[in-house]
Amino acid sequence: MIDRSFGDRIFDVVNYILLSFITIIVLYPLLFVMSASISNPETVLRGEMWLIPREINFDAYHTIFQNKDILSGYGNTILYTAVGTAINLVMTICAAYPLARKDFFGRGLITGMIVFTMFFSGGLIPTYLLIKNLHMLDSLWVMVIPNAVAVWNIIIMRTFFQQSIPGEIQEAAMIDGCSHMQTLLRIVLPLSMPIIAVMVLFYAVGHWNSYFNALIYLTSKDKFPLQLILREILIQSDSGDMVKLTSESAIKMKMSVEGLKYAVLVVANLPMLILYPFLQRYFVKGIMIGALKG
Repeated sequence: MIDRSFGDRIFDVVNYILLSFITIIVLYPLLFVMSASISNPETVLRGEMWLIPREINFDAYHTIFQNKDILSGYGNTILYTAVGTAINLVMTICAAYPLARKDFFGRGLITGMIVFTMFFSGGLIPTYLLIKNLHMLDSLWVMVIPNAVAVWNIIIMRTFFQQSIPGEIQEAAMIDGCSHMQTLLRIVLPLSMPIIAVMVLFYAVGHWNSYFNALIYLTSKDKFPLQLILREILIQSDSGDMVKLTSESAIKMKMSVEGLKYAVLVVANLPMLILYPFLQRYFVKGIMIGALKG
């Protein structure tokens, strides 16, 4: 055991206190929402429930699984996330792999052109007109094609390929008769699971939480993702605060919306909370290796 000085021990104590305080700040909203979703909405509105559930009931969850709009939005979000993440991975890998190879002519120029798009874009109106002319409005493709690739993620994955995949291995594969595609599929990708897991998490969370594209480009309610359905519930709840709730039916409606709001938040975030622990072991390694830009 190495003897630690008094100053080191004080430093550790201060760190533990600060980290515990930050952990409480981060966890409290999550615990509050989970507790509110299974509590009596009346106790939540009166401020009687602040952490521990009060008068537990699961009426809100029962309503969710009977509401066709919520179930449809949930299915649409899963579809957009799965298809969008698959397209994102393919596009990112296809862009990052050649840019990582030293024998690829013009990779510096192409990288510069790609990075240029991080700082300058056509804007919302030209983008909308382009998508309209491509006949993608109110379709699945408008949710997955316009954001098919992220420049920052290309740079991270390219750097990972450069730093973590030895060039000698790829040269040996070429000598053994592998084509560039075979080298990518049989050599590079199996050795790149950390960065692939990071990309899956980044893209999946982005698609799951996305609502702006749906708000702009989708008009059919049966194509709305869950985030838009949740937005409607929140707007309905806020509009209820602007009127005087005098009738018994109005009060019941307010209570129902209040409980439903928290329950939908839990259901909406549950898949990402489940996904993260499975990818977390790859996360730190992948992002740290890919963070060295060069």
